Amino acid sequence: MGIRFFSDDILLVSLPAQPQQSDEFETLNGMLSEKIDHDVVMDFSEVEMLTSESICGLLILARLLTGAGHRFVLCNVPPAINDIFNRTGLLSVFEFAGSEEDAVACVMEKKASLAEAAQNGQFFY
Repeated sequence: MGIRFFSDDILLVSLPAQPQQSDEFETLNGMLSEKIDHDVVMDFSEVEMLTSESICGLLILARLLTGAGHRFVLCNVPPAINDIFNRTGLLSVFEFAGSEEDAVACVMEKKASLAEAAQNGQFFY
């Protein structure tokens, strides 16, 4: 898995093919549990298989990030992996984008709209 910074507050994560996923989720969870100050875009373009352990790792990440007010967007999800999300009822749990660029744009657009609302005295809870 590659982790790189798109900006000061957006992490781009390239998820590897199985079986390395569990170690990578543990590393990322450890990183984020110390200080959650990033939105995360996770690229699934290399993923060919998704195990229950990987799904658990994704759910933990989603809970950590959304609980701290950050975004977690999955992108480049192959059709077979998307089918797994569909069959397990998780399509509504995660946010999806077609490409890494679309995912980053989605995160940045949301940040801009929240900043504008805060400037106008509008607050969201």
